[in-house]
Amino acid sequence: MPDQCSDHYPVDATNKVKRRHDRGFYDNGTVHTLLDSAALAHVAYVIDERPFCTPTLFWREGTRLYWHGSSASRMLRNLSQGEPACLTVTHFDSIVLARSGFNHSADYRSVMAFGTALLVTDAMEKERALTMMVDRFFPDRTAVLRPRTGQETKATAVIVMEIEKASAKIRAKGVADDDEDYELPVYAERLPIRTMIGTPEPCPRIIPGVKRPTTLESYREGRLLAEALLEAHRLAYP
Repeated sequence: MPDQCSDHYPVDATNKVKRRHDRGFYDNGTVHTLLDSAALAHVAYVIDERPFCTPTLFWREGTRLYWHGSSASRMLRNLSQGEPACLTVTHFDSIVLARSGFNHSADYRSVMAFGTALLVTDAMEKERALTMMVDRFFPDRTAVLRPRTGQETKATAVIVMEIEKASAKIRAKGVADDDEDYELPVYAERLPIRTMIGTPEPCPRIIPGVKRPTTLESYREGRLLAEALLEAHRLAYP
């Protein structure tokens, strides 16, 4: 378990960036910002000596990560006693076309977080987590929704993982050719990639008079999704 007073995660053979050490970051600020500006993660684990990797929505509280799924899920059924897991997020920032195949690349920001994944079995913690499963992305939204039924709560499992170790890796270099290749008559460029919020599409069965709440203003057309997610996290966890 990481030292709660430290501003860096411990580094060892598990999370140390092996190649291009200059791209590795272990400080809480970098790691947490990249986690909080992402919604979708991939969780890797091993069951019966076979590897699995599952995409899932997730959220962070301090140095804990939460995600959820069906109580019937094979992954979640195997976490009651705790299993080593790795949660990964990636922000894909660009495709890089260089003057050689070797130097074609991508700009990205990623995090790998390691820990032991556990089922949340305490009823109060699970109830709070199911609330934050919505409110982390849309602060205070649960308060205006139909209350969860007992069956819905039973059908949903929640996983928690203390981040024991983590590393961020960032490439933000753009085109980086060998010096002699810059003299070649070959076109090169960086293609920026952005995940933007599109035009909201209201449900056609909304009751007349029900308006889009102002609390969704963060999710406005043309805004970067990462910016909206970071703002939502700050509001959910002031």
